[in-house]
Amino acid sequence: MTTEEMLRLKGTFLAPYMQLATALIGKSREGGGNMFRHQLDTMATLIDYGYINSVMLKASIVHDLIEDIPDFNHNLILSTDFEGPNVYDLVMEVTRYPNETKPEFLTRIRESGSREAKVLKVADRISNMISLGFVNNIAFIRRYTEETVQFILPIAEEVDAAMRAELDSLVESRRKYVSVFTRQEDRND
Repeated sequence: MTTEEMLRLKGTFLAPYMQLATALIGKSREGGGNMFRHQLDTMATLIDYGYINSVMLKASIVHDLIEDIPDFNHNLILSTDFEGPNVYDLVMEVTRYPNETKPEFLTRIRESGSREAKVLKVADRISNMISLGFVNNIAFIRRYTEETVQFILPIAEEVDAAMRAELDSLVESRRKYVSVFTRQEDRND
């Protein structure tokens, strides 16, 4: 990271967004782990790949609040700081609407999402794929991995080759895990 990038990151005040995200503490995830840590993992993934845009980092910390807490007051994001409206707009780009199927949601991001929304969605999926190591539901892991191949890899291909490479590796390892587990189940039957 360059000195200029370190100074930009140093000047980004994330604590107010972290405070909002604490509403997710204790909320478990279908894919494993808990929701609060997932927000921070997504932010860490962005930083790891050199994304230090303050709006993206702030949005990553609160990206699941509206979707996962039905009565969440979105005005809290809007009024957090001077970037709140931009953070809110980005969060809404990566929020699945109640009437959307998962394929419709992911297609919407791929076809009409901003570059920032696409990068955030890829970082989110990297965190999700890593968390699959804590899931005992093989059918879920298989479905989620194939959903990643169909919908997220094309987005990653468009926005960041290095993130795409990590997702490729995660897909390969999850497919191997599913294959080994399925063979063990078949032998036990």
